[in-house]
Amino acid sequence: MPVADRGEVMLRWLLNPSWSCWSFVFIRDHGSWRGWTKTVYRSNEFSLAAAEAAASTSALVLIAFHKPFGVLSQFTTEAGSTLRTLAEFGFPKDVYPIGRLDGDSEGLLLLSDEPQLNERLLHPQNSHEREYWVQVERVPTTAALEKLASGLLIQGRKTLPSRAWLLEPQPQISPRVPPIRFRKNVSDYWIGLELIEGKNRQVRRMTAAVGHPTLRLLRVRIGKLELGELKQGDWKNLTETERKLALS
Repeated sequence: MPVADRGEVMLRWLLNPSWSCWSFVFIRDHGSWRGWTKTVYRSNEFSLAAAEAAASTSALVLIAFHKPFGVLSQFTTEAGSTLRTLAEFGFPKDVYPIGRLDGDSEGLLLLSDEPQLNERLLHPQNSHEREYWVQVERVPTTAALEKLASGLLIQGRKTLPSRAWLLEPQPQISPRVPPIRFRKNVSDYWIGLELIEGKNRQVRRMTAAVGHPTLRLLRVRIGKLELGELKQGDWKNLTETERKLALS
């Protein structure tokens, strides 16, 4: 099976049982793989350039979804759970979430039919950024932000270095339904956190560890792809440009 060097379009060919045509399988190397087949008659007449052009027309399914509060990052319900699932949002067949947001978190969630994207986007060694806006109790001090950024011991493991800052001006975000916990004598404030890892309920545990419990959590960016104006409960297929932003 001839294989081109890494980074090029790779080809493999299989002779059809009918002997009337050849089927080519194109595999593009974006750090993940996709198979796409095209039948070509009199197919011993082909060029690498033509094959690459044909392969580039294949649909790459990567979806951005604005996950609302109260929705699980999965298509099946959990026993005893009253939370909604992704099954009710009309996604294409065979896509699945890349990573997750807890049921009580909101914001940008990616879905795809490319399993290799999990490793590329989620493994800490790839340093793929995720940005969160976090509404916490009280205004964090500079010392508290420095602790968040330098790493905290959470459940026996130190979190990786991150970025933490006060959001100024404070973002104007529509109230959550249901509303956040309100305490008359306790103020709240939005901060930004940029992480390259995503352990279970990590952000909430981090803010609690520095004395600022999380009231609301919104993921606003994955890689260089921003949530932007995508409305809660809406999703869109990413363009090639947007895909590059998400994977960068």
